[in-house]
Amino acid sequence: MTTATARPVEDYKATDYKSTLKPIWCPGCGDFGVVQAIYRALAAVGRPPHEIAFVSGIGCSSRIPGYTTAYGFNSVHGRSLPIAQGIKLANQDLLVIVAGGDGDAFAIGGGHVAHGVRRNVDLTYIVMDNQIYGLTKGQASPTSPRGLKTSSSALGSLEDPVNPLLYVLSYGASYVAQGTPADMKGLADVIEEGIRFPGFAFINVQSPCVTYGQAERSLKAQKAMMESLADLGHDPADRLKAIALAAEYGTKLYTGVFYRNPDPPPTYGAATRQRQEEMIHGALPRERILETFRTP
Repeated sequence: MTTATARPVEDYKATDYKSTLKPIWCPGCGDFGVVQAIYRALAAVGRPPHEIAFVSGIGCSSRIPGYTTAYGFNSVHGRSLPIAQGIKLANQDLLVIVAGGDGDAFAIGGGHVAHGVRRNVDLTYIVMDNQIYGLTKGQASPTSPRGLKTSSSALGSLEDPVNPLLYVLSYGASYVAQGTPADMKGLADVIEEGIRFPGFAFINVQSPCVTYGQAERSLKAQKAMMESLADLGHDPADRLKAIALAAEYGTKLYTGVFYRNPDPPPTYGAATRQRQEEMIHGALPRERILETFRTP
């Protein structure tokens, strides 16, 4: 569970995490379903709203912290992960969730993902992947398929898309899942599991854009094409199989947990606490500590 110390689970309802601020997304936007799934996941986890920090970048999906009763931080484009890491290290008892879009996460913020993964900071990164820049009026995004005609690629995109699932698996993420608002229960389940996972958890959400997105990616289309990894008999402990399944991103819509490390590595927070304990109790000699700050 995303916490430094064990705490009793309290009885919360999904509505306890819903703020009075009304969402202003386009009617039918997939993000309505995503925020509802987040409410359900948080209620199942049972942490009080004041013990949750919700960080976002810029984009349609990044409005989500304002629609919750948790502490919200709407940061700058692409910089949500570094800010979330700082919050978690400053107060490791907080449950930290990060929200962003495919452009926010894998364009200007793409360089931060690898380092969030390798440090294994204990947070949950939920990316709403709609293969388009919705807030800025329909430009091609990092996950837009080759050939897609948009306001910035009128003759069709010349680039291959980023594969978010394959990226984070290749970086070494210990929890990688995918969901869609077309399957609300399944989406809430993978978010809850990601929050409970002890380490960096990545959840890719196929959240369609109803204004600029592709018709073949609508919620109705997703419901028809999605395939549950659990129903396919996939073992989430099999990393190589997870990579093979993730490679089908863009042609298949698999939902559920691709990879869950059965032996999660220590989190960055745990490592920093251990180092602090060593310094406090003298396991590291004072002279050795001072040497690390001396100029050669």
